[in-house]
Amino acid sequence: MWARITELVVACWLAIGPFIFHDTSIKAHLWICALLIALFALLSFWNRLRKMHLCTLGVALWLWGLGYSTFPAIASPSLENSVAVGILLCMLAIVPSQAHLPSPSWQEFYQEKRTNDS
Repeated sequence: MWARITELVVACWLAIGPFIFHDTSIKAHLWICALLIALFALLSFWNRLRKMHLCTLGVALWLWGLGYSTFPAIASPSLENSVAVGILLCMLAIVPSQAHLPSPSWQEFYQEKRTNDS
């Protein structure tokens, strides 16, 4: 679940980005993206929706594309930040929610070893 927590932190960073970079032109857009990222990360904690974090890929690609599509016209730090956040979120979104656990075959092996040792 470390990747989901990191996604929540990145969503907070994206939400405060317009204030840090003093760019209010895309503030509402970044807030909506941050809200969606946080929502998808939080829903991934629920076992029935544990793959919801994959929806973050769509938001990440949107942020990435927004930065690249407007780069020639406007080269603001806020757009550069959205590209960097989009790349980071693409990497985090493909990490499974249960990445901190061993693979299922190793879990079975440990379980068999524990029952045999008892």
